[in-house]
Amino acid sequence: MTVFEQLAAWFAAKILVPYWAWRQPTKPLPGGPRYSVQPGDNVQRMMNLIMPLKDKSAIGRAMAAQAIAANKDEIYAGLDNVGTVHFARFVIVDDNICMFSVYDGDFTNYIRDFIATIGSVFDAVVGLVEGGDGVIPSEQNVEKFIDWVHAHDAYQVPDTVTDILRDQEAMNGDTSGINDLQALPRNIVLQLHANPNVSLGSGYRAYPGYSVAQVREKFGIGW
Repeated sequence: MTVFEQLAAWFAAKILVPYWAWRQPTKPLPGGPRYSVQPGDNVQRMMNLIMPLKDKSAIGRAMAAQAIAANKDEIYAGLDNVGTVHFARFVIVDDNICMFSVYDGDFTNYIRDFIATIGSVFDAVVGLVEGGDGVIPSEQNVEKFIDWVHAHDAYQVPDTVTDILRDQEAMNGDTSGINDLQALPRNIVLQLHANPNVSLGSGYRAYPGYSVAQVREKFGIGW
């Protein structure tokens, strides 16, 4: 990268983008998968839960790791009992404790079932997270806990890039459906400025050696 390119990149990051954000305030789009009435779209949905730790030191990260390790068996047993979870894992990234999972069906029902099976155990993790004290015990704050999880679930950038405009218009109450494609690059930058953690696309969904359609056919579920 040349000196000129370095200066241009610095100017864009430090001056241009903040100026755009000041001139065009952009709300962070909500996390989770996009709503769909198609049953096939509600199979293997992703949750990318990113929770900033209160203690942003190595000690805080160690406490988070200990909370997962101490409750691992109960968490895994609870996920088994939920019955719609394909996989789930906990990851520490920078100063965040993250839970990445893939599940079937509705997000709200998934979280309700999660609370019913392992809410009290998961509270030990949430208690280490910024803002977590306000939603625990989760069993007594079900709706608040669902909203809290949704707020920490990473926004899933649509597979069709122009749908970002649709999402932003819906957030602002604009139902005209008119896209200003020339504004798309800037709107993407502004959204990533407001939403620093995102999931890129709906992800690849399949089973080893079998398509989702084949699995659903064997179960007699259909589409």
